[in-house]
Amino acid sequence: MPSTHKKVIVRKHDRDSVNGYVAPADFVVDGKLELLNTSGNVVAIDLRDIKAVFFVRDFSDSDVMVRKTFTTRPRTEGLWVRLKFKDSDMIEGILPNDLTQNPAEGFLMNPPDLRSNTQRVFVPRSALASVTVLAVIGAARRRKRGAPDTRQVTLFEP
Repeated sequence: MPSTHKKVIVRKHDRDSVNGYVAPADFVVDGKLELLNTSGNVVAIDLRDIKAVFFVRDFSDSDVMVRKTFTTRPRTEGLWVRLKFKDSDMIEGILPNDLTQNPAEGFLMNPPDLRSNTQRVFVPRSALASVTVLAVIGAARRRKRGAPDTRQVTLFEP
């Protein structure tokens, strides 16, 4: 298996899951997820049947994501979002601030706990009931030193 293929666990709406490998650049083709399962067969799963695709370090039987929300405000730059699924389940994550980087079929985001088994999550748009942007987190713009701030009113004139 080439290193360009990433390990994924695909969770379906019917609570079934499929382990396999996908090409990170183009894993969605014609509305279907192309997956090389652990048996070596190429499987095409319709995006309407998928709840989420978890990019993982290892295939494990334990729950894919233990923590689904951030405990504090995230430090990573991007859009802090809350995704609500049609089955009332909810997950938070960080999307890139440039939404053109996301595939048209769904959202590819960083999960709340990057030290867990799950590294990234792809959620098809068809699985969602709502998307809420909680905050825009970005780098603070720094002002040049020595340049006076023209917006500040001077209280004391020398």
